Amino acid sequence: MKRLLAGVTLAAACALAPATAPAAETVPTRAGLAVSCGASYDPLGVGFCLLTGILLLDYDRVWWHEAPETLRFRVEGSLGAITGPETRLMASANMIAHFYYPGASAGEVRPYLGGGIGVIYTDYQVEGQGLKLNFNPLLVLGLEFGPDPALFVEMRIHHISNGGLDEENTGVNSVQLMLGRYF
Repeated sequence: MKRLLAGVTLAAACALAPATAPAAETVPTRAGLAVSCGASYDPLGVGFCLLTGILLLDYDRVWWHEAPETLRFRVEGSLGAITGPETRLMASANMIAHFYYPGASAGEVRPYLGGGIGVIYTDYQVEGQGLKLNFNPLLVLGLEFGPDPALFVEMRIHHISNGGLDEENTGVNSVQLMLGRYF
């Protein structure tokens, strides 16, 4: 029994230990700034605009396992306003797996996909929303243009929900267009 416990402990320690990065060249961290506007489609009528700060990191530098060379880890913080039906504060923080699709680049145009989760504060609530602080899963489809510093445009689909932390949990689904630049 002691040998089994020691073996399980050793296996768990090896699995959870951070991997050492290979001596290959690392991808530099990129910082960016973006503006975006969007609107809900379920329920209809909630519009918003945001200013977003972005850090784009090599995925292997953040997570302890190997990843495709084209995978990045993106962290962002946004501040803005709900523009309708009332003007109210909106703020969010997200983390996104950002994947450049290999072989799809055309010159200086690079398509990418992303998916992630965050937390979002909205000072305005739809009927039955329950909480002002919610979870914010999202999907991203984007294009990056030019060498560094690069411009980018992306379309996002958002879902806002408290994940069942409150009895009232009416979700808000929205579409967002973002324009930005890496520095």
